[in-house]
Amino acid sequence: MSDSTTDSTATPVVLDVWCELQCPDCHAALDDLRALRARYGDRLEVRLRHFPLEKHKHAYAAAQAAEEAIAQGQGWPYAEAVLARTEELAAEGEPLLIDTARELGLDAEEFDTALIDGRHLLIVDADQAEGKAIGVTGTPTYVIGGERLDGGKSQAGLRERIEEIADRLLAEPGGQL
Repeated sequence: MSDSTTDSTATPVVLDVWCELQCPDCHAALDDLRALRARYGDRLEVRLRHFPLEKHKHAYAAAQAAEEAIAQGQGWPYAEAVLARTEELAAEGEPLLIDTARELGLDAEEFDTALIDGRHLLIVDADQAEGKAIGVTGTPTYVIGGERLDGGKSQAGLRERIEEIADRLLAEPGGQL
């Protein structure tokens, strides 16, 4: 029988990232997310949560496309690829979303169909509603251990704060640190 404090199958700490794929600040936050993944590995589950902002014309479609990428097993690689092209997304819109899927070897036709039939609308709407309910007003916003950290105005010090919270949560009974 294994001790739950060292069991590699213990439940990871969850970091919800309220993100918008046309947001330059979310693109800038990718370095912090990569550093967090490198530091914690599977002890930290980074979950993409959608919060499309009205000021970005293609953000809602991008969120739906990201959900299709998740359905095809490539959620974060797709999100990162789109975030790397925020300016292009603003200019090109949905064709860029489908091209990005194709470039990643995903089923681009299924992306096109998903954007037409709206199969992922409910997930995007639910994320956005939950974000509003907990006080998300901009992106990126992080939620870890019940604490909301707003990166919409400044991301200074956020990674360090996330690490402090994650370290504390992982050190608690049942944690993995």
